Amino acid sequence: MLKPALRRAWRNLQFVQFGAAPAHAVVVGPVDTTTGSLLTLFDGTRGLELLREEARALGLPDGRLEALLDRLAEAGLLEDPVAGAPATDALRGESGALDRLRADLGSLSVVHREPGGAARRLAARRGMRVQVRGAGRVGAAVAALLSASGVGRVEVRDGDRVEPWDVAPGGLPAEAVGERRDAAARRLVGRSAPGGRAVRDGRAAGSEPGLSLVVVAPRDGLAAYAPDPVTADDWVATGTPHLYAGVIEATGVVGPLVLPGGTACAGCVERERSDRDPAWPRMLAQWRSGRRSRVPACDQGLAAAVAGLAAAHAVAFLDGELPASTGARWEVSLPLLEWRSERLSPHAGCPCGAGRRPEGMRASGPASGQDTMAG
Repeated sequence: MLKPALRRAWRNLQFVQFGAAPAHAVVVGPVDTTTGSLLTLFDGTRGLELLREEARALGLPDGRLEALLDRLAEAGLLEDPVAGAPATDALRGESGALDRLRADLGSLSVVHREPGGAARRLAARRGMRVQVRGAGRVGAAVAALLSASGVGRVEVRDGDRVEPWDVAPGGLPAEAVGERRDAAARRLVGRSAPGGRAVRDGRAAGSEPGLSLVVVAPRDGLAAYAPDPVTADDWVATGTPHLYAGVIEATGVVGPLVLPGGTACAGCVERERSDRDPAWPRMLAQWRSGRRSRVPACDQGLAAAVAGLAAAHAVAFLDGELPASTGARWEVSLPLLEWRSERLSPHAGCPCGAGRRPEGMRASGPASGQDTMAG
């Protein structure tokens, strides 16, 4: 079948465009009227043999159908409605789970062009374990979004109790005020899960999967804006990818996504900033050890934007991509809310070793653009 998530429109009598947004749009042509009629039959209700009969009935020569299918597959426009059947069958076994994830499945089918790739990636998410450090306005929402996206195990680490200013739409609810943050976040993760699966915190019996990713979303935004290298030592040592996200003084931060040994880590960031600003270590020590306000300057809309972007970057990474936060930090500030990015280079003096690797061996993200298939 043609991918149903892509809108279809004829540009003229010979060329048809699949997709409205340029990032994933594909133009096919030239296409004659008869071939155009054949395209309308690729709706997932016919097998290959029946399509051959339809092609002959339209007067198309033998081999034309196969050639067209090859061209469409090469352009990433075909979906196999039965590919990944065991994986989707497992989702169907959970009441309402697949219906909750159909929109996610459609999105995956646009991004990953091979037939059946969407179902396989959605199934792979179920076997992944992500830890979210922090259950404030940003962290709790990130955990809920990851769970709702089909990530199999989402655990949240935080202490103390829920404060009134932790409450946010899509995050911790008002009735959780006064409860332990980790317990309230665990219930939020369970409610957000497709199919309502209760075991989403990584504590199920049996073998425990390794961490696929740690999302560091502290309630104190300084720990996301200027992360402490000591806190990240274990993740760097074990090669655990980790992504920083938070809000500090009406400024939202997403990134960097750290791939230990390949991209700049918290130690690299701190050393590089200290090289540029000799006063930075002195100020940082005061901020980390000084008295801090109990209530962060964290706007609801800004927190939601940061949580949404962080969760999207996390899911893209879990699906096998390198999002724009890989080795980079994205910032946005009130009131103008214009996102800006800063590439973070590995530091040669950092013990993580990323700064000593050849440039070509470091992580780099994929590029995308509009494709045209002609001929």
